[in-house]
Amino acid sequence: MKAQENRRRNKITNVATVYTSSTCPYCTMMINYLKEQNIPYKEVNVQKDQAAGQKLVEKTGQMGVPQTEINGKWVIGFDMDGIQEALKG
Repeated sequence: MKAQENRRRNKITNVATVYTSSTCPYCTMMINYLKEQNIPYKEVNVQKDQAAGQKLVEKTGQMGVPQTEINGKWVIGFDMDGIQEALKG
C-alpha cells in the first residue's frame, strides 16, 4: 500500500504550467494569483513560442489564454476555483 501511495504522490507535483501572451490581462492576474498562493509555476508565452501555442491548441482545442496545466488537469481562463481543484489531484 505504501509503494502505491508514494507513486501517487510522485505524480502530483503541483507545479503549474501557465500558457500566456504578452498582452493578456487575465494572464497577469493568473501569474499574480499563483505567486500569492506560493504555487510554483512555469510560464510559456505563446506569442514568443508559437510551437508551444500550436501544441496547446492540439491538447485542449482552445486558442485563448491563460490556460494552466496542473497535475495533468487543464484550467481554462483565470479560474481560481479551478486552480484549487487541480491542486487536489
